[in-house]
Amino acid sequence: MPKSTDLDEPRGAKDYADRVALHRGWVVNPDSGLTQPILEGLSSQARRFGRPFCPCRDIEEGQNNQDIVCPCRYAAEDISQYGQCYCGLFLSRGKDPETVGSIPERRPDDR
Repeated sequence: MPKSTDLDEPRGAKDYADRVALHRGWVVNPDSGLTQPILEGLSSQARRFGRPFCPCRDIEEGQNNQDIVCPCRYAAEDISQYGQCYCGLFLSRGKDPETVGSIPERRPDDR
């Protein structure tokens, strides 16, 4: 797990995303208009909470949020089924970035 200081800036978050994608056999979405705010959010979450929580989901204080540390627990299944993770940061190798859109939320409401 990277130190939060590795992710304190969007460049560090981009490097982190690239390493995750390479390790998992995914690709980082090349659409910087979509990914830049996500990477900035990862950096912000790392500074605030010490972990790169998914910026596309709400952090619930006092709750166990480990399931949404990026890449979230649901990413592999989402990418397998939809070709993208919930945020659209990670894609399957065959996913056309121009087709990234909203997908259903897998995170249970009653965690």
